[in-house]
Amino acid sequence: MKTYLVTGAAGFIGCHFAKKISALGENLVVLDNLSYAGNLQNLEGIKHKFIKGDIRDQMLVIKILREEQIDFLVNFAAESHVDNSIKAPENFIQTNIVGTYNLLTCALSYWQERKHDFRFLHISTDEVFGSLNKADPKFNEETPYRPNSPYSASKAASDHLVRAWFETYGLPVITTNCSNNFGPNQHREKLIPTIIRNALDGKTIPIYGDGQNIRDWIFVGDHVDGIYTALHRGHVGETYCFGGDCEKTNLDLANEICTMLDELKPRADGKSYREQIKFVTDRLGHDKRYAISNAKVEHELGFKISKLFTERLRETIQWFLVNF
Repeated sequence: MKTYLVTGAAGFIGCHFAKKISALGENLVVLDNLSYAGNLQNLEGIKHKFIKGDIRDQMLVIKILREEQIDFLVNFAAESHVDNSIKAPENFIQTNIVGTYNLLTCALSYWQERKHDFRFLHISTDEVFGSLNKADPKFNEETPYRPNSPYSASKAASDHLVRAWFETYGLPVITTNCSNNFGPNQHREKLIPTIIRNALDGKTIPIYGDGQNIRDWIFVGDHVDGIYTALHRGHVGETYCFGGDCEKTNLDLANEICTMLDELKPRADGKSYREQIKFVTDRLGHDKRYAISNAKVEHELGFKISKLFTERLRETIQWFLVNF
């Protein structure tokens, strides 16, 4: 039985990874600061030891590593909303850069004392690669970094720190980059929950610009399966990209959600929720397109998407209809 320290596990993707570890009967220690995006309800029914704290707290992190005899440190802790990073970039610098630096410093000290198996897996994003034009090939593990927002710049910096701790000190690290996640437990500020919530509340469904920005969507359960496989079967020092092989414009996505809601929970007046879609002023520095190639993880890790996007989207909408 192994022991996992999962930072940020009260958040969206982290809680699904925690659920997977718990279901496998492994020991789970959660470190989460419970910022606005962290929710203890996300951990209900998951066997774990919860520690409230900041990943920047060096004394706390090293204490946890030593006392719990951690085998795997998986870092989900991050500020992640682009709009928030534009308004308050300092929070992203502190958590995503300083926080990652502290985790790496503590992990290195612990690993050097431990002198046997240990792995540090760092969760990142496709946004570090910048923006694609429609005809460009998908991002992959060799794509140069070109972040365009304070959020993506802070994640790019953290990725570089992780790489440097491997190249300089030999710390056994793995980095994963993913496309847009969706599924149960996602924070209400994100795009899919916002569309569903505003539709049901009879409010405007806001779509940036002309709605033609393209995102690649991956179901959160598929993503955490990929993370777990990379942690156990991946090679240290490597990066692995996980995408959903499902590119959609924001407008097409909104229309698809509205069509499903028309069926699952029709408006009282019989009209379509699509009538609530309105274009709003575009986001500053809004990347045009993201898309990730799964070629490496399919070949090296046997990674596959479990179900069609439409099936997972319907499941997600049904979850939010019950749990909003």
